[in-house]
Amino acid sequence: MAGGSAAASALSNPWRTLLQRALDANAHLKHSTFFQLATVGGGGRPANRTVVFRGFQEHCDKIQINTDARSNKISEIKEWPLGEICWYFTDSWEQFRISGIIDVIDGSNSDPIKLQQREKAWFASSVKSRSQYLGPCPGVPVANDDHIKDVHLDPSAGPVDAYCLLTLDPEKVDYVNLKNNQRLMFTRTQQGDESSDWMAEKVSP
Repeated sequence: MAGGSAAASALSNPWRTLLQRALDANAHLKHSTFFQLATVGGGGRPANRTVVFRGFQEHCDKIQINTDARSNKISEIKEWPLGEICWYFTDSWEQFRISGIIDVIDGSNSDPIKLQQREKAWFASSVKSRSQYLGPCPGVPVANDDHIKDVHLDPSAGPVDAYCLLTLDPEKVDYVNLKNNQRLMFTRTQQGDESSDWMAEKVSP
């Protein structure tokens, strides 16, 4: 979830400030850290699922998501890495649609810095959350829940092969506040630079 460092870095651009305020205002609701991630699925069909916000990467706006490296979406994202988040906060009536490029960081990644980021995200998750990556492949039929009872994870062990970190690098943010009927469009003016500037435009809801 968003911590103190994330709150401080949220001041770096306007949509991060709005998002941090929404997270703080809705923090008492467990589902406030859930959002929908849409990607391009097999055959060009849309694919959507609910995921958990795992915070921002340090010193940038990349949004972190944990997932199973064995799921179908990994090969689909590698083929077509465009994605969009839809995040609605029920108490403050705010919606954020955040679109950008998704990076897949699994155990086969050759970048040592990204592997460090993967390991850090792994240990930031609860042991219970990490244990799910020891189960059967997602989507495979199971006869019962016996496999869940037999799972044992060493809390000090590093990421297992099935664990994958996704990061979405925002390029555009569409913000709507239904309480004051306000809509703002934020567009990144530079690409490939973590310190890129953002342009904000007020538009009709």
